[in-house]
Parts: sequence; structure tokens; C-alpha cells
Amino acid sequence: MMKEYRKLSAQEIALLENAGCTAENWDCVEVSEGFDAESIRNVNFSGTVRLGSSGHIFKLPGGICRKAGISDATLHNVTVGDGCLIRNVHNYIANYEIGDRCFIENVGVMVVDGECSFGNGVRISVLNETGGREVTITERLSSHLAYMTALYRHRPEFIANVEKISSDYAASLRSSVGWIGNDVRIVNVQYIAGVRIGDSARVEGAAKLVNGTVVSKPEAPVYIGNGVICTDFIICSDSRIEDGVMMSRCFVGQACRFGHGYSASDSLFFCNCQGENGEACAIFAGPYTVTHHKSTLLIAGMFSFMNAGSGSNQSNHMYKLGPIHQGTLERGAKTASDSYILWPSRVGAFSLVMGRHVTHSDTTNLPFSYIIENKNATYLVPGVNLKSVGTIRDAQKWPKRDGRHDSDRLDYVNCNLLSPFTVQKMMKGLATLEGLRSASGELSDVYSFHSTKISNSSLHKGMGYYRTAIDKFMGNSLISRLQGSNGEICADSDEELHSILKPDSPTGSGEWVDLSGLIAPKSEINSLMKAVEKGEITTLAQIGEAFRRLSENYYSYEWTWVFQHIQEVYGINPSKMTREDAISLIERWKEAVVNLDRMVYEDARKEFNLASMTGYGADGNREQKELDFENVRGDFENNSFVSTILKHIETKSALGDRAIAALQK
Repeated sequence: MMKEYRKLSAQEIALLENAGCTAENWDCVEVSEGFDAESIRNVNFSGTVRLGSSGHIFKLPGGICRKAGISDATLHNVTVGDGCLIRNVHNYIANYEIGDRCFIENVGVMVVDGECSFGNGVRISVLNETGGREVTITERLSSHLAYMTALYRHRPEFIANVEKISSDYAASLRSSVGWIGNDVRIVNVQYIAGVRIGDSARVEGAAKLVNGTVVSKPEAPVYIGNGVICTDFIICSDSRIEDGVMMSRCFVGQACRFGHGYSASDSLFFCNCQGENGEACAIFAGPYTVTHHKSTLLIAGMFSFMNAGSGSNQSNHMYKLGPIHQGTLERGAKTASDSYILWPSRVGAFSLVMGRHVTHSDTTNLPFSYIIENKNATYLVPGVNLKSVGTIRDAQKWPKRDGRHDSDRLDYVNCNLLSPFTVQKMMKGLATLEGLRSASGELSDVYSFHSTKISNSSLHKGMGYYRTAIDKFMGNSLISRLQGSNGEICADSDEELHSILKPDSPTGSGEWVDLSGLIAPKSEINSLMKAVEKGEITTLAQIGEAFRRLSENYYSYEWTWVFQHIQEVYGINPSKMTREDAISLIERWKEAVVNLDRMVYEDARKEFNLASMTGYGADGNREQKELDFENVRGDFENNSFVSTILKHIETKSALGDRAIAALQK
């Protein structure tokens, strides 16, 4: 319902003038029902100004209460909602619509100077500093659309149409008037120009905000704190930016955290990213990209589910044609302290990079590996991260650390360690390792692969790790399919088994991709791109809906992939699978789960050995050292993570036994 306004009465104008107020033209000042002229002092009005009621009381920390009103301010073409407090505006507020119950105090300038789209439509030169992979940011940008826009340059018609869709969206927001939502707090801010701020946001002590949008909501408020400088930006719901952060041409996704002087330029950060102390330049930070340490530079790289160790660094040029190179750490890859990578390079999913690497290796089809520097050479230890307690802990913590309260989620995040995306790579990796062994001989000390070296022992162990992980994933999917929606396994005949195992749809049988958090069949991504190219999809909302459907159908598509690959992996035709065949696969699954959990269990034990107790028990003997360690860290058997591993072994073993018993009936 549109609010009704009226002209000021002669008595109200007299009260305002007696309180030190002036106006270019009092006829251009209008007020709504509930307006109280006595709440306005020392205010200069120009242009068209509309004022709401002033009956609200603000309760501040420390027990101080302040009544709504306006004092010591200059307002030009401003609409002020009901119950607002505006005081000590050192320069002016111009061309803004301010919502209800806003608290604005000690600000310098708040202005919109001409038409703008408030950060929407800014083009960011991500990955390649010299251009060529620009992404147009909007407040509806998802990590998945950004991934396709930045990387799928081999589809120029798709790119052109996406750019038009994004530009049209930005154009729809163009205005010469800014907007401040309801219940917004803006205090001690020096300069705000061309910025839209959503409901319930808190902007306290920021230095400068220019050309941006703060997508804050009551259920998912945004906080911008002391010393923050942001230009050409979008900050999404639930995010927190504070402590001297500097950002230029950046998109900050939902529930991100940045502080302690972090700086970033020409970068994209999607949901649940965190950055402190370090620096980012032209990076694509997919969901859960985290960097906490000083002297850590992330540059021209693509990351997701990543944790950068202190002093991690990359180089994107070799002093020839400039900063034209880029690199990828696929989902879950980590860098150890003081690691260095010379781009271009590609690191496989869930791998760990240690040391300095300048050989431009590509380990995309050897995931879960260690990439280690040894005598200036890059050594690869395939699959070893599958038994790392850190890898399992990461997979458990990501869903728990999802800080999004906004029901309107932009990124659809799949946190699974094992999926068709990673398992297809392990299958290729297994074939690669077998090929290396066959070509170079089983007795070779070292094998060479894509500018890396693999020791004989590492190659053979890696093959074992991959086989075990493949058995675990395939069995997981089979068990889930057999359980059905009610959790009960019932297949009284081979014919009933065939009916249960039949895929819901043919979608998912081919190659899969990771669209920066969203794991999906490549065929469906191609279909989406074709729909955009043909003009069948013309809005960001339709693209977001397509991503949502892909996310919701993940497990249905996953089963189609598993069903199609059972023959390749086990030599069993799934359309003719007998209950005995299913039992044999479940036995393999059970063995794989227990073996991997046992390896993780032993890896966790290393955190409780005597070497780990170094530094404990100050000024004491060994007994005091062990007691000090136990009081601080606890003992191994009662550690919560260790208990979870043992419980997992017990639970999965029992599930396997029940499944086998049901199939034997």
C-alpha cells in the first residue's frame, strides 16, 4: 500500500525554522501521518524530501535509549521511512530512499550521483588478469554460472547470451536513487556512493563503499565493519566484512567472512569462503575456499573446498607475455605452508601440495594424492589422501560450517568426497597407473607422468587405494538403492531385484563435472547451454532453477552412472544381476569401508604418539608430559573423531550384514 504524504502546515514550518531548519522550498517537503516537527532540529532540506513518523525508540548497548528524529543533517531528494534516527551527517545525504527504523549517525556523505546499477553489471577479469574470462556480476550470480561463464569460452554463443542476460538484469536495476532497507544501522561511516543496502544490515566504521549492493535480509543480515573499503562490489546475505578489508571489483557470496586486513581485487568468492590477512588477485574462489595467514597470495587460480597454508603462493606469468597463465586446484585440494606453484598447472581433487613446483603438472585424473617437492622435482603419491584423517574430517565439517540462513540460496553445494566426478577420475587414474606399470615394467624404481615422478611403491599402493575407494562408492550407491525410501531391503527374487535397480532415467550415464560445488552430468550442462544459446532460457531465475533441479536429482543421476559402470568395473551386467551378484558386491563394499576406516583410524593414532607430545609437560618428566598432553588433547580411544570412526565401522558392517541377510531369504 502506497504511503500518503501531505504538505507541512504553517505551524509545523514555524516549529522547524525555530529549531534551526531551512529549506530551499518548504512546499517540496512532505510528511506522512505521525510526523512530529519537534523531532527535527538543524536540518537543511533541498529537492524533494519526504519524512515519516518519529515515534520509535532505539535501545543501544549499555542501556542508552534514543528517540527517532533527524538532527544536524542536510537532506537532498531523500525519502525517510517511519521511526528513523538520522543525526550528525557531516556533509549530506542525497538521492536516497531510506526504509523504516533505520539508525544513521556520524556519517560523511551518502550519495547517488547519476544513474548506476549498484555494482550489478561490473565485469571482473577473473583467472586471467589480462582479460578473456570476464564474468559480469549481479546479485543473482551463482558459482555454477560463474564457472561456466569463465571457463566455457569454447561456446561463444552461450557466453554472449549469458552476458546479455546479466547485463539486462543489471539494466533493470539502474536508478538515480539509492535504497536503504528497513532496520539498517549505519554508524561512523565516511563515504557511501551508489550503494544499495538491504534490510537489517549493519555498517559500522566503514571507510568507503562505492558502487555496490549489500544483499542483507532480516533472517540473514550483513555486517560491514571498521576500516572497510569496497568499490565495484556485491556482498550477499549472511556475510561479514570487517577489520580493514579492502576489495575492488569483487563478488562476495553468501555467508562469507573476511577480516584482519585481507585485500582482494578482480575476484569472485562464493558461499562460505573465509579470508584473513592475505591477498587475492583474479581468483575464482568456489564454496568453502579458506585462507587465514599473512604472506599468503592466491592469484589467477580456481579453488573450492580449499585451505591455503601459510605462505602459499602462485605465479601467473613467466616474465614473457605477462600475467596470462592460470591454474586449478580441484575441489578439496590443499596447500601446505610455504607451497609454491608456477601456473599453468592443474591439481587433482582432494590432493595436498607441499613444496615448490615449477613443472606445470596435471594430476586431474589422479585425485586424493600428495604432490611433494623432492630435490627440485615434483613427486606424486597417488591416492594416499584417501586414508588421511584430515580428508575425512574436512568432509564432515563442511556441511556443519554452512553459515547460510537465507532460504534463497544461490549456490547448490554437494560436499561428497566420493561421487561420479571423483570416481570417474579414480577409474582413469587406475588405468593410467596400470599403463605406466605395463609400459615401464613392474621393477622400475620411478615412473614419469605429466612432469611428475611416481615411485614404484607409491604406484602400487595408489592402485590399491583407488580400487578400495571405487568399491566403497559403488557399494554405497547400491546399498542406498536397495534400501529405498523406507530404509528396508526387500528383493525376494532376481526379477524384483532388477525392478529395484532399474534407473529412474537415462540421465547421468556419461561424464560428470564439478561446476564449482554442483556435481552434475555433463550432458545436462550441455543441455542447459543449448537452451541458453537457443533463447529458450532468458533470465537468471530460469538458470538458477535449472541448477536447483540438477542438485535435487543428484542421487537419481548418480545411480544411473553407477548402474552403467557396474559392468565396466565388475564384469556384471546390472540388468541381469542376480541376488548372489549383489551379495558379492556388498561383501566387497563392506571390506572396502572397513579397510578405509581402519587406515583412517591408524592415521588418527599418529596424532597421539610420543612425537606429537613434544612441547607438552613443561619442566616435567615423561609421565608429566603424557599427563599434560592427555589433559589438553584427551586420550586416543575417547577422542570424539576416533569414536565416530569406530561407530562408522560398526554401523556399516551391520548394514552390510542386514542387506546380505535380506538378499539370502
